[in-house]
Amino acid sequence: MPEVTARGIRFHVQTMDPPRDAASDPPVVVFVHGLVVDNLSSFYYTLAGPVAAAGARAVLYDLRGHGLTERTPTGYSAADAVADLFGVLDVLGHRRPVYLVSNSFGGVVALNAALARPERIAGLVMIESYGPAERSGEWTENMLNTLGKSALALEYERLADQLLAIGWRQRGRQAQTADALINGTSLLDDLAAVEPVRPADLAAVDCPVLAVYGEHSDIVDAGKLLLRSVPDCTLHIMAGHAHTVLREGTAELLGVMLPWLAHHAGTPVPIAAAGGVL
Repeated sequence: MPEVTARGIRFHVQTMDPPRDAASDPPVVVFVHGLVVDNLSSFYYTLAGPVAAAGARAVLYDLRGHGLTERTPTGYSAADAVADLFGVLDVLGHRRPVYLVSNSFGGVVALNAALARPERIAGLVMIESYGPAERSGEWTENMLNTLGKSALALEYERLADQLLAIGWRQRGRQAQTADALINGTSLLDDLAAVEPVRPADLAAVDCPVLAVYGEHSDIVDAGKLLLRSVPDCTLHIMAGHAHTVLREGTAELLGVMLPWLAHHAGTPVPIAAAGGVL
C-alpha cells in the first residue's frame, strides 16, 4: 500500500503520473474527498485518470480516519485537515503551488487551505463543495443531523452486523468503518465547531476557482455565493443533477474541468466552450 507519514499519522496516498511525453515539470492536481464513507477511490475511478492523461500529476490521499489512512481518536477540525494536506504534500516534495479538486466536505479543506497558504494553491475546483456560507450553521446543521442519525443506527441498531449477516460484505465493511469514525472519534464535535467561509473571506481568495454544482442540489447556493464573492470564479450548474454529480455526471464534469485546467494550468487540452458556464 503506498503510504507516507505526515504529522505522525500514516496516510494512504496514490499518485497517477502524466504520459511520458508530457512536460518535464507537470502541474500537480490534488484531490480532496468528502466525509465518512468517502475516500480517494471516488476520484480514482472518475477524474484522476483523465486529469493525468491530460498532462498533470494527480495526487490522491485518504483523509485522516478515512479509507486506508490511520484513524486517530481526535484531530478532525478544518485546521487539522488543512495541516494534514500540507503535511502530505511536504512529504511528497510538492512545495510549489498545486491545484485542489474537492468534492463535498473536501471543499471545506480546499477553501481553508487557499486562505491559510495562498502561496501554495494555484487554483480550486469545487465540486458540490461545502464551505462557503453567509451564516454559522447554515450547512453544518443538516450535516450534523444526518451524521447523528447515522451514529445512532450504527451503534444501537448494529447496522454493520446486519449487513454482514445478510452477505452484503462491502457495505458491511463500509458501515464498520463509518461506525468507528462517527462513534469512536471526535469527528462530530470537531465538525460542530467548523465555521463557514464567509463572503468577506471569499473575497480574499486570490486564485482562480471553478465551482460545479447540481441544479437540484441542496447546496447549490454555495456555488452562487462563490460566484458572487470570489474575484475569479466560474460557476457551472449541471442540469438535472443533485449532490452526486461526481459519480453520475462524470463526463460533463470532465468536459468543464479539463478545459479550465488547460487554461489555468497549461495542460495540453484544447480549450472548448462548455454549455452552462456562467
